[in-house]
Amino acid sequence: KYGSFIPLSQTDVLEHLKKNGNTDLGHRNVDLRREIERYRAGLASAPIAGFAVMYNKHSLGLEDLGTLEEQNWINDQIINMYGELIMEKTQHKVHFFNSFFHKQLVAKGYDGVKRWTKKVDLFSKTLLLFPIHLEIHWSLITVTMETKTISYYDSQGIVFRHTTENIMKYLLSEAKEKEQASFQKGWKINIIKGIPHQKNDSDCGVFVLEYCRCLSMKQPLHFSQEDMPGIRKRIYKELCDYRLSD
Repeated sequence: KYGSFIPLSQTDVLEHLKKNGNTDLGHRNVDLRREIERYRAGLASAPIAGFAVMYNKHSLGLEDLGTLEEQNWINDQIINMYGELIMEKTQHKVHFFNSFFHKQLVAKGYDGVKRWTKKVDLFSKTLLLFPIHLEIHWSLITVTMETKTISYYDSQGIVFRHTTENIMKYLLSEAKEKEQASFQKGWKINIIKGIPHQKNDSDCGVFVLEYCRCLSMKQPLHFSQEDMPGIRKRIYKELCDYRLSD
């Protein structure tokens, strides 16, 4: 149902059988929970050989997709392929930076990352998305090009101001490198408050992807912690389908 080899819940299996197989097992003496656990155990001991979701230069194995289940921490591979789907959905009016970009910028400065946009005109985009990973926490920096506004989103309300300053310095250097005089001044930083917050220690990456999805499609941030299980399933299916759902 979600593009997965793994049934995600007993309720999902019952709904799927009733809808697609005209079979209602709800009243029968069938221990679906036990069957699901046996199936999971079988996959864990003998995973599907060579299975991968491949899109452009991205490749996701079952281990990567498994980070979307329950309350696991999602990894960089999930973040970056989903960013690729966001760019495709917006016809590349939005540019999503690889999750390793900020680390490289901090480690080697502008010279260490300027080739990352060799074939990309950032100044023709409407929105830039920078996923930021510090230690064990994900946050998001966005750049609205029309208003030259750098915005910071964090699902725990934490503010790492040095990250927004790093991005501003990068944009100033990029504007100088690409001879974009109008973008060499006038930038402002905005710390976004009153946004959906997580209530656990495992969903920060999912919140970042949902911020990215909503902002890139100009939708309000109308979701909450309670929506996370459904959002994880939707992201799983979108990655397996190679496209964002409407």
